[in-house]
Amino acid sequence: MSNSSTALPTAPTGTGTGTPSKGTPSKGTPSKGTPSKGKGPSAPRFDLRASVARLRRALRGGLLVVYTLLALVLGLSYPAFTRGDELLHAQWQNRWFLLGLLLVPLIFYRATLGEDRRMPRLKLGTLLPLGVGPSGVRVWLRDLPGVLRAVGFGLCVLALARPVNTLRPQAADEEGIDIIVVLDLSGSMNAAMANLPADLQTYVPPKPRGVRPTRIDAAKAVIRDFIARRKTDRIGIVVFGASAYVLSPPTLDYHLLDELVSKMELNVIDSTATAIGDAVGVAAARLRRSHARSKAIILLTDGDAKGGKISPEYSAHLANSVGSRLYTIQIGQGDAAEVQDGFDMFGQPRYVSVPFPVNPQLLKELANKTGGSMYVATDAKALQASFHDVLDKLEKTKFEANIANYEDLFAFLLLPGVLLLAGDAVLRALVLRRFP
Repeated sequence: MSNSSTALPTAPTGTGTGTPSKGTPSKGTPSKGTPSKGKGPSAPRFDLRASVARLRRALRGGLLVVYTLLALVLGLSYPAFTRGDELLHAQWQNRWFLLGLLLVPLIFYRATLGEDRRMPRLKLGTLLPLGVGPSGVRVWLRDLPGVLRAVGFGLCVLALARPVNTLRPQAADEEGIDIIVVLDLSGSMNAAMANLPADLQTYVPPKPRGVRPTRIDAAKAVIRDFIARRKTDRIGIVVFGASAYVLSPPTLDYHLLDELVSKMELNVIDSTATAIGDAVGVAAARLRRSHARSKAIILLTDGDAKGGKISPEYSAHLANSVGSRLYTIQIGQGDAAEVQDGFDMFGQPRYVSVPFPVNPQLLKELANKTGGSMYVATDAKALQASFHDVLDKLEKTKFEANIANYEDLFAFLLLPGVLLLAGDAVLRALVLRRFP
């Protein structure tokens, strides 16, 4: 019978440190359920610096709100007290500029909170000495220039949108004349016209090099210059081709008249005929209720009467029935006129001679029947002189005028906007300079 022995488990050899068996507590490690020597679980440590940082961020956010309200009050107080109601009901002439307001929040962020991220950084071993040092009042004012910049930029954008006030009519006793300008828009008005005075060049749209102004360009420039020189004369506009249309009744709203005349173009209406009778009849109808002592119809045409439902002779009778004089202005001599026919191979405008017959005898007869005068304008300068001669022959009448002023309000927004931007620059340069 062999001797067998049972080996007892021994600890692994090595450094003398082993893993305690399950259920055997190791030295220095309290077993589960065995209380450790001490006062229990440690309490969370209070971080003073983190609390101070949170307090500073909260104070900075509150100051941003205060600075924003202050900048809005400074920027809007002047326009609000001077033209507050007018700005609320203003018409914005350049509305696309209002899209610039979308940049205001971006400028606000980059000039305040975002500026700290763009400042140069310097790594230091410790910031404890700087944390306990004095901060000063200017530290809390560092966001004020950025707020002024954002609000000032917003006001400048509103100024660029050009608000216009149309709600301030003024009543006054004035002296003036009731005038209806009747303009021919037939195809013959596309002929070239020479000798355009320098003071009328601003009313003619830019043209390619070598292209001469046309009769319609000269007529529009003379009418717009005529409107710009008037102060108390009520003016209406009638245009005609194959038919006659009222562009505007007699009015003192010169801004509206100028806009309407500047947008007149050929081929907007049927230009295959020249209905002089219909045009003068429509003009006489617009003067039927006028109480002015002097009434005038100024007819500008470069052709003979052709088409229409009313004969020119009967239209003169209608003008007489409303107490109006008819002044006729013949544009051109009635012979052949030059009309642009495209461009040649070198890019230069090519002109061809086209006959445009007129009837000066008819125009003179119409003027004589109503006590008016007949003029022949061979160029733009003579056309301008004819208009002024008509006014010298008319007697003005006193009447009560309600003039609607078109007042530009952009200055009331531009001034505080520029001042706020200047305040931003001054504060950054003199008071709140940053280093580096």
